[in-house]
Amino acid sequence: MGFSKDFLWGAATAAYQIEGAAFEDGRVPSTWDAMTQGHVRHNETGTYACDHYHRMKEDVAAMKKMGLKCYRFSVAWPRVISDVEGTVNQKGLDFYRSLVDELEAAGIEPLVTLFHWDLPMWAYEHGGWLNDDIADWFAHYVEVVVDALSDKVRYWLTINEPVCFGPVSWQVAVHPPFMRLSGAPLQKVMKNILLSHGRAVEVIRERAALPPLVGLATTCSPVLPALKEEEEPSYNKTFSNESAEGLPHAGEYHWADAIVFGDVDEKTFGKVTEEERALISQPLDFFGVNIYSGDRFTPLDPEKDRGYPRNACGWPIEPEALYWGPKFLYRRYNLPILITENGFAGIDFLMSDGKVHDPQHIDFLKKYLHELKRAADEVPVLGYCHWSLMDNMEWCDGYDTRFGLWFVNYTTCERIWKDSAYFYADVIKTNGEEL
Repeated sequence: MGFSKDFLWGAATAAYQIEGAAFEDGRVPSTWDAMTQGHVRHNETGTYACDHYHRMKEDVAAMKKMGLKCYRFSVAWPRVISDVEGTVNQKGLDFYRSLVDELEAAGIEPLVTLFHWDLPMWAYEHGGWLNDDIADWFAHYVEVVVDALSDKVRYWLTINEPVCFGPVSWQVAVHPPFMRLSGAPLQKVMKNILLSHGRAVEVIRERAALPPLVGLATTCSPVLPALKEEEEPSYNKTFSNESAEGLPHAGEYHWADAIVFGDVDEKTFGKVTEEERALISQPLDFFGVNIYSGDRFTPLDPEKDRGYPRNACGWPIEPEALYWGPKFLYRRYNLPILITENGFAGIDFLMSDGKVHDPQHIDFLKKYLHELKRAADEVPVLGYCHWSLMDNMEWCDGYDTRFGLWFVNYTTCERIWKDSAYFYADVIKTNGEEL
């Protein structure tokens, strides 16, 4: 059976990582613009990034040539809302309207992420996620975007990876605003993220012109069984909500359980009222998930497994994560699965023949998509968004790590299709039949 005829083959990006034009046309600073000096590799910034803001039309034309069925992008909150009073920056909003117009003309489905980590500085200066008013600020922003785009946008993702940006930014000080909170203040941050998600869902349902399909982008690192008898304990261990990456109270599925079931862990989020619980856990239409790797049921042995295949970020290459992840998630949450991110970090460069050869990336795609095809035989999988469409600013890793299907010369911002881009175009053309 494999992939459905209307399977959404796509690629994903995030505004701060590709747009550039950081101080043009009324965009105000985000925490990433204002606070990263000394924290990003080589002190690099997103001021210019990939210059997508000025090259959007040619980028969409190239997406069409590649055959993409969908494109997941994020709207930059600081490009749309100028201040705490909610002043709308029409030029910023017009950019995203132009983008969805171009996508429509190209026959590409837009998947809009409303928050992908670029918190406006004005919001931070008024307390950021520590301020209980942030859910109202976010709801106003969502209203503006939905009113502007929802006659051409059906798929909405409220927030990208709350389990990452919440703790990483506000607990262990790795991303801006580089806070080290604990106890009640940290719980307030986490709860306000949940409430903002809930308010966004509420606004989308109330105001969307087209019937909306609503989700968010979570993360999943499934536990991978090697033997049949390990399947059930692997499922149980996947959802044990052990601390993610050593972060206290940061288990991946505390977030999903709260949002899907209303099962709000008070140790993570503090106490919620029944009204807040209902707001947080409004029904979703799909389960968006970013899956890059997984954890073996029997952990890798540092001596026996020396030299285990990893990407340029050091993440293990575990193709079966795209089989067990969707299978386990559908079993638990009973929602169609949309792979909102999956991809390979390489160290690519323009070679002497003028091309970018990335055979490891191609092999990654072959193996991971083969496993996703297996999953699609057993559970509903709506689509796959490869991370990333183009090389970009990889947050605090700067521009060294390259996830893109397109190579970007950051001096000229020229895009060059890597071998993996041609391979992926063939996968799309055949709907994955030859994987």
